[in-house]
Amino acid sequence: MIHLSASQLRRAANLKHKIELLEKQLTRLLGSTAGAAAPRKRRKLSTAARRKIAAAARARWAKQRGTKAPKLAAKPKRKISAAGRKRLAQLAKARWAKAKAAGKKTL
Repeated sequence: MIHLSASQLRRAANLKHKIELLEKQLTRLLGSTAGAAAPRKRRKLSTAARRKIAAAARARWAKQRGTKAPKLAAKPKRKISAAGRKRLAQLAKARWAKAKAAGKKTL
């Protein structure tokens, strides 16, 4: 902090007190705090994102301790059979045919 004399500190304290009084009067007059920001909405992380963050934190701690972090088992990639893919294609074609019959250009 800046080095101030005792009289300067007293003046600063008096000014601060006056500002606080004026803010209280303004609050009473307006009925709410002036310029108060609305509380921020918290972002929601997906489970996968939280899992990645936790794994990274464990790896950092393991590196700091000099040990290896346990690896998470990777989920196997899901595959769709040829028959399932064909069925989905038929459903999509039927949806588009219905939309076009109704004169729509988008679904």
